[in-house]
Amino acid sequence: MNRIKAKKLTIFGALMISLSFCYEVSSQDYRILVTNDDGIESPLLHNLVANLASMSDVEIVVAAPDKNQSGSSQSSIGGPLVVEGISIEGATEAYSISGRPADAVRFAAVQLQHLEKFDLVISGTNRGANVGNVSHLSGTVGAAMEGVYHGLPAIAVSQEVTGVDTDTSAKFILQLVERYRSFGPPQGVVMAVNIPSGDLKGVAVRAMGDSYLKTESYILNDDHEGVSHFEPERIRVQSNNKLTDTYAYQHGYITVTPLDFDWTADSLIEDIESWDLVLP
Repeated sequence: MNRIKAKKLTIFGALMISLSFCYEVSSQDYRILVTNDDGIESPLLHNLVANLASMSDVEIVVAAPDKNQSGSSQSSIGGPLVVEGISIEGATEAYSISGRPADAVRFAAVQLQHLEKFDLVISGTNRGANVGNVSHLSGTVGAAMEGVYHGLPAIAVSQEVTGVDTDTSAKFILQLVERYRSFGPPQGVVMAVNIPSGDLKGVAVRAMGDSYLKTESYILNDDHEGVSHFEPERIRVQSNNKLTDTYAYQHGYITVTPLDFDWTADSLIEDIESWDLVLP
């Protein structure tokens, strides 16, 4: 990565840089915020940015964690952030953030939108699938959810660790971005995209379901003076439910899953009201 006088910025310094860029960009540009949870050095993020930059009338801004934050969901460090301005090919602005993926998106949403709002948040491309119940743990999905929290449409894109044509992944996302630009994005929804390895069979729109990664046990590696160190032993599980994204993904389909920000189990509201719960 080529860094341009890499410097740690105060919040006010980042604001000044943001404002200067905003004055230079046409208001007609489609403004995309790109983030991830693998860290700003991830080659998959750089590949996605380069492909997005090939589109016409697009401005790319990157705000991503300074290091790997996989499995952090939508958590936050809750404290001060160190923000470093860097250079990424294809991006108008790029910032390395000393926080979680959600912190990076929150900083960008609050601090970098003063003259022009972002039209879209794209979180990815993640190294490793986020299908099924694993989505709840994913920092990739969490970053996209943070975008939705700030009223921004968001896409979370993940792919298998090996055996995937990264350019194919990026081009599929470009197709989705063009759909959003032409017809408008769904509001309040994260569009979760997962791309498997091998020969792709097609695209499957599926509901989130099943857990393909499970912790089967913990292995005791060290036990010294009352302090124990356990290593999780994880296994991959094959889905048998043809209606889920996990099943489709495991059978060679790119999966597209709309994820709602609201977790409310609406079907239980009336039932719980009938419990006649009162103050103690």
